[in-house]
Amino acid sequence: MRPGDRGEPYSDYFQALNKELREKGPMRPVLLIDLDRLDHNIDVVMQSVKRGGKQLRLVEKSLPSPGLLSYIAQRAGTQKLMSFHQPLLNHDAVTFAQSDILLGKPLPVRSAELFYQIHKGPFDPARQLQWLLDSPERLQQYLALAQGLGTRMRINIELDVGLHRGGVSDVNVLGQMLALISANPQHLQFSGFMGYDPFVGMGVPGILGSPEELFARVMVIYQRCVDFTRQQFPGLWHDGLCLNTAGSPSYRIHEKETLSTEVSVGTAMLKPTHYDLPSLVDHVPATYIATPVLKSTGAVNIPALDEKSKLFSWWDQNQRQTFFIYGGNWMAEFESPQGLQSNTVYGRSSNQEMVNGSNAVGLKIEDQVFLRPTQTEAVLLQFGDLLAVRGGKIVDSWAVYT
Repeated sequence: MRPGDRGEPYSDYFQALNKELREKGPMRPVLLIDLDRLDHNIDVVMQSVKRGGKQLRLVEKSLPSPGLLSYIAQRAGTQKLMSFHQPLLNHDAVTFAQSDILLGKPLPVRSAELFYQIHKGPFDPARQLQWLLDSPERLQQYLALAQGLGTRMRINIELDVGLHRGGVSDVNVLGQMLALISANPQHLQFSGFMGYDPFVGMGVPGILGSPEELFARVMVIYQRCVDFTRQQFPGLWHDGLCLNTAGSPSYRIHEKETLSTEVSVGTAMLKPTHYDLPSLVDHVPATYIATPVLKSTGAVNIPALDEKSKLFSWWDQNQRQTFFIYGGNWMAEFESPQGLQSNTVYGRSSNQEMVNGSNAVGLKIEDQVFLRPTQTEAVLLQFGDLLAVRGGKIVDSWAVYT
């Protein structure tokens, strides 16, 4: 049955979810994870990773729930994580005590100091943690911290492979960092490189270069840094180094190169709207916001305009029905029923947002409005426990990071 047939506002997929949430949901805004669709995306990623002869590192910030991360890690067969935030890093070191963790951005040295002060448990930072650093100055700070703590830190060097958000591309600067590591083997250990290149798969204007051209430039920079290290600091080079690259938009193109050892993927597992990219055409949306309709008030009615508000409904058939939903104003786009829209004249609301539609929408009070997040890392943290669904049924709930 198609949306709108015989007054049915939903496709079969969303009709099943609406029925389940009306009967068993908490009747508040929730974030759904569709496990069937997530399984598909995990398998697409792993097929690519295996074709490229690489390993997978999961981006924790984009999948900010230990239960969600555990589910994906188990199906994908990986214990590699990328962390971006000191409190979450401490949490990961306890929850995923067997993991290998690479920082995804250089943290202030005070953040690193706090990690060591708080850390307890079997996770061994000297063996399982890689600090990402981007300059000789920050490396000097970390060296001082390692000396003060009497420990050794694994150092992964951030490369600027074209994103221009910091990192190293000048081999002279790289040489300074490698020399400092080489001179302090009791406190510093070179663990590899990280070169993040999402722009390769983000669909930049063609005048700036095709994905293949951008990818070639990335690999030239990466290769230059690898060659320099192997030639100038052979004592630091070994087969077990972590040569990390990619990101959700670009991971698949790295099947074409054999230099890197692993790719990082996070958001592609759930595919919010900002990741509707040609490079992710084989992925499917696997996460939705669902929120109940609290009120249905008919034609749009704007404060102070009152009867004059009828002009809006006359001019735009998609303003002939008004619904107030539980919550609102999220980084998300309306997905189902089709044809819903926020009313910017009335104003956005995070408490009871006005949503308008045509007479064909057919929503009733306590029916669910479904939205698709535009991203995952911030949106998934706004709803409390995530609800995992399979076959239209709620099967689990997962706490998010706090």
